[in-house]
Amino acid sequence: MALDQTPPLNSLGFAKAPSETRVVVAMSGGVDSSVVAAMLAKEGYDVVGVTLQLYDHGAALAKKGACCAGLDIHDARRVAEDMGFPHYVLDYENVFKDAVIDEFADSYLGGATPVPCIRCNERVKFKDLLETARDLDADCMATGHYIQRKMGAQGAELHAAADANRDQSYFLFSTTPDQLNYLRFPLGHLPSKDETRALAAKYGLRVADKPDSQDICFVPNGDYASVIRKLRPEAADPGNIVDVDGNILAQHEGVIHYTIGQRRGLGIGGLADPLYVVRLDADRKEVIVGPKAMLATRTIPVREINWLGDTPLMSRAEWPISVRVRSTRPPTDAILRPLSDTTAEVELLTPEEGVSPGQACVFYDPDSSRIFGGGWIHRG
Repeated sequence: MALDQTPPLNSLGFAKAPSETRVVVAMSGGVDSSVVAAMLAKEGYDVVGVTLQLYDHGAALAKKGACCAGLDIHDARRVAEDMGFPHYVLDYENVFKDAVIDEFADSYLGGATPVPCIRCNERVKFKDLLETARDLDADCMATGHYIQRKMGAQGAELHAAADANRDQSYFLFSTTPDQLNYLRFPLGHLPSKDETRALAAKYGLRVADKPDSQDICFVPNGDYASVIRKLRPEAADPGNIVDVDGNILAQHEGVIHYTIGQRRGLGIGGLADPLYVVRLDADRKEVIVGPKAMLATRTIPVREINWLGDTPLMSRAEWPISVRVRSTRPPTDAILRPLSDTTAEVELLTPEEGVSPGQACVFYDPDSSRIFGGGWIHRG
């Protein structure tokens, strides 16, 4: 009887030696992706590092703590040199502006609260960069995201990171099944970021103590208004702050300075009960304010759904799930009612405040760590 000569699966899930497995690592220059690249290189994989230049290199040189800026490109290159694998920098500036920055500005002007990091993963990193990895004959692409890929009965599944404080599933809900088959997330199982930094120190990486990036990469110091003012000057036009009946209460210096749920800085005094921003109307240049009760939302219209369940979304009239409507909030119990393959209505069992068009609504299995995809909140 012939013996099965199939070699065991390596740590990336391929039945061949690490040295025969090419993996492209998306390197931002931060500690997470640097550790992934170093770890795989140490394990003997054929590693190729790729960094995307996403916006003006000259302006970025002076800005620390942002993904894919000039200093970070330099840091990624040094890690590759130290670990002995090739590294390439790809100029995606035009793609990034067209696919991410312009929509960010337009969404804000439309009164939405966009999440550009999701669009960047969806339209740049997991689309164009992933195709580049295939062009380089890589078996897979690895990233430093804190999320888990597990094999289930129907194939690869997306699961939340082991460390809930680092979990990035909210930003990766739009990962398609085809992309998930190709992607690997070597850090998702780690119990804490301390483990990642310990690995960086173990590999002698110069970025071991580098701070995490906090801001959106093209928004210095979190100043959304200045970025949008440059892209869409009309956004800084003054207008009125009005109540829900249209009564003028005060003036403002541009709708870009306000977000849904904002209470402070409205310049409205002498009221018995505080008012909150409940809606933005960029066309009319109006900031609409109302009582806190108006921020509570129970029913959420969702579109552009990416479904990651084992059976089709429309195979049920209702799905009991948990949803996350902001990256900073824990999942909450809800009922998902599909309207089509890409649209649905989500009913929150407990109303949430500050649900805003332009944010993502991410679907979770209430009984496990699995992510069922998600969609984009709109006004309906």
